[in-house]
Amino acid sequence: MSQNPIPLMSVEEATAETQRFMIKVYGWMSFALIVTGLVAMYTASSPELTQMVFGNTITLIVIILVEFGMVAALAGWISKMSASTATLIFILYSALNGLIFSGIFAIYTSESIASTFFITAGTFGIMSIYGYTTNSDLTKYKNILFMGLIGLVLASIANIFMRSSTIYWITTYMGVLIFVGLTAYDTQKIKNMNIIGNEGTEEDKKEAIMGALTLYLDFINLFLYLLRIFGKRK
Repeated sequence: MSQNPIPLMSVEEATAETQRFMIKVYGWMSFALIVTGLVAMYTASSPELTQMVFGNTITLIVIILVEFGMVAALAGWISKMSASTATLIFILYSALNGLIFSGIFAIYTSESIASTFFITAGTFGIMSIYGYTTNSDLTKYKNILFMGLIGLVLASIANIFMRSSTIYWITTYMGVLIFVGLTAYDTQKIKNMNIIGNEGTEEDKKEAIMGALTLYLDFINLFLYLLRIFGKRK
């Protein structure tokens, strides 16, 4: 039995479909950021919840491990999930992130958190627009960004024990540069991974969720590194 072929589209129709796909990606990313922010603010305002999350090391470790598990599940098995399951995992992950992020309200002033968020949004927006519109192939920077990310993780882990202020600031600015670059690279990658002709299908929805997760992680990490620079401690 022959399958129905993907209908031929004009360049304008294909472009419009890609734009609709990216709007879905940014929509889910924005929704997840809102969930994270609301959960973080609510948790920070509740001494009971704050104590539950940060008063017990085991609880904190369990939350972090569950988060890693959720990201791994989406990255490795999303093809075997339904779109609704993938969406639920993504939203639950953003909520758990909110529990962890509530700790920044105990360290930084609310004003500096808000101003850093807007700085992050502006920087992210500019780089994402660049990644979407540029004709340059950003995959040539993939290995550099990946190696930089590995180096950043290793240096950050080492500094947990070394407690060097020099390494702290090197990793801070290194983190900003890496996630600025990843924002442009990931945007282009997500745009290119959209399959023309499958709009509205389960695969299309799952692609949008994976794209949203990728950009959500870029935004969150960029925000955290910029907060080191612009955040005012209490």
